[in-house]
Amino acid sequence: MIIIVDSLNSHEHSDLLAEMHRLRARVFEGRLGWDVNVSDGMERDAFDDLDPAHVISLDDQGRVVGCMRLLQTTGPHMLSDVFSCLLDGEPPIRSPHVWEATRFCVDTSLLGRGPTRNSISYVTSEVMIGAFEYGMGAGITDAVAVIDPVMNRVMQRSGNAPYGYLGSPHPMGKVTALAALMDCSEKRIESLRAFSGIRHDVFELQAYEETS
Repeated sequence: MIIIVDSLNSHEHSDLLAEMHRLRARVFEGRLGWDVNVSDGMERDAFDDLDPAHVISLDDQGRVVGCMRLLQTTGPHMLSDVFSCLLDGEPPIRSPHVWEATRFCVDTSLLGRGPTRNSISYVTSEVMIGAFEYGMGAGITDAVAVIDPVMNRVMQRSGNAPYGYLGSPHPMGKVTALAALMDCSEKRIESLRAFSGIRHDVFELQAYEETS
């Protein structure tokens, strides 16, 4: 099940946010070895203080198993302030209709592989579907994300291929990074649903439980 936590309801989900930040620490510092800020076992950065929307996937026991952060591009965001070299000198996107998607991760310690709803591929698709459906409801037309070639291939295989790229790929530490563009559209959501077999409302607990 997907829950959206933003500035309007974050006070109701402090425990959920803490669990999400702990997942991010385990993934980005622990598994990937990124140079990120971790305090008390939680990964946070300055962009978490800018009222982003967090797309959070919960398993049937209520545990956080996946997440993504959505941030407006009208203000500071990672592509403009951290990864601007990817743009090759071009100005960053500034639009109320384009959001930046960052900090996507899944909990591989809890999830397996295969077609089940407790799999990495299922939760990946669920987070993407939730993000695009939420974005469409908020009037968003496009999303931009900094990804690596591995994620790019995953997106291409899962019916979520970028329609274009900004600037050019650049080495970032041990990987190559590129700025990918995705339209926020019914066609993309349907492609993700067809790939994953997810046909229920990802925001509805009852529908989620019925797939077990």
